[in-house]
Amino acid sequence: MSTPILQFGTSRFLQAHVDLFVHQALEQQKALGKITVVQTTGSVQSAQRLAAFNAPGGYPVRIRGLEGGAVVDQEHRVNSIAAGLHADRDWAAVRALASGPAQVIISNTGDRGYELSGQDVPALLGAAEPPRSYPAKLLDLLHHRFRHGAAPLTLYPCELVANNGSVLRGLVCKLAREWQLGDAFLAYLEDTCVWVNSLVDRIVSEPIEPAGAVAEPYAIWVIEAQENMVLPCTHPQIVVTDKLEPHERRKLFLLNLGHTFLAEQWLQWGRPDDETVLQAMSDPKLRAELEALWEEEVLPVFQARGEGNIARAYLAQVRDRFNNPFLAHRLADIAQNHEEKKRRRLLPVLALANRMQLPLAQPRLRAALRIAAARPVTDYAA
Repeated sequence: MSTPILQFGTSRFLQAHVDLFVHQALEQQKALGKITVVQTTGSVQSAQRLAAFNAPGGYPVRIRGLEGGAVVDQEHRVNSIAAGLHADRDWAAVRALASGPAQVIISNTGDRGYELSGQDVPALLGAAEPPRSYPAKLLDLLHHRFRHGAAPLTLYPCELVANNGSVLRGLVCKLAREWQLGDAFLAYLEDTCVWVNSLVDRIVSEPIEPAGAVAEPYAIWVIEAQENMVLPCTHPQIVVTDKLEPHERRKLFLLNLGHTFLAEQWLQWGRPDDETVLQAMSDPKLRAELEALWEEEVLPVFQARGEGNIARAYLAQVRDRFNNPFLAHRLADIAQNHEEKKRRRLLPVLALANRMQLPLAQPRLRAALRIAAARPVTDYAA
C-alpha cells in the first residue's frame, strides 16, 4: 500500500472527479500512482463505499449530458483507488503512509470540514486515536512526517472555500502554535510543505451504490501554480494558472449561487421533495427569479470589475448544465448544510458590491440571507 496519493474523503464528487482524473491519467502513464482513501466519518454509506474501494474491479462512473450539442453517455470503470482505510480503525497505517511514500494529500471534507474540535488536544499527537477535526488530523500526520525526516508534501484541498490551501495552512499552523510544537516545525509547515489553492467544478448528481456516481461531461480542476508543487497527475481538464481568483469568483457567484438560490426557493415554497434542478429550471416563475437574480444582482458586479463578457460566457455554460436532461440533481441534496452554503455563496456577492460601492439593491440575495435593505454588508467570509 505504498501509494503516492493520500485522499481524505469518500464522496461521490471525489469519485467522479479527482479519482476519475487520476484513473484516466494512469492509463496514459501520466499520474504519480494510485490513491489510498481515508474515511473519517462513521456513516453506514461511507463504510459501504470503503468496502467497495477495497474490492477488486474498481467502481463505475457514468458521464451523461450534452457536449457541443451531441449526447454523451459513457461509463468508466475507475481503478485508481488501491485501498480504503478508516481513520478511527487504521490511523497507524494512515500515519505510516503519510510519513513515507505519500507525496500528495487531497481532501474534500464537506462544508464543515475545516471546523476545529474542542476534543483535539496535544496529547493526541502520536497517539493510537486520531484527532477529531481534519486540520488536527493533518497536524498529527505532518508532525510525524517532520519528526521522521520525510520530504515535504503538496496538499490539495478541494473544499469550496476561497483560497482553500491558504486557509487550511492557517488553521494547521494555528494549532501548531497553540500546541507549542516549536519554530522548526512551524517553518516546515509554512515554508516547506506546499499548500495549493485549487478549484474543482463538476456536477455529480447521483451515487451508484455502493461506490460510483453519475456526473456531467463538464469538469475542470483549476490549480494555482506554486513553486515546488507536485501534481498528482496531468490531465486535459486540469488547468494550472497564476490567477485562481477569477475562476473561483465565476463558479461561486454564478453556478454555486444559482444552486443555493434554487434550494432556498425549494425550501421556502415547500416544493416537491424530489424536485431536481432541471424541473426547477422548467418552472417559468422560478426560472424568472433565478434569471433576474443573475442579471440584476450578480452580473453587474462582474461588469464593474471588467469581467462582464467572460462571466456571461460562463453563465451560458451554467444554464446548459442546469438544463442537462440526463442528470437527476435533487434540490434536497443541494440544500444540505444550507445556511453555511448561503453564507459562503451569497454573502460574498453582497459584500463585494458593498466594497465597490455599487448602487445595487440586491433584494433577492438580501431576502435569502435575511439582511435588511438598509444594513451594510462587510463580512466577506467566503
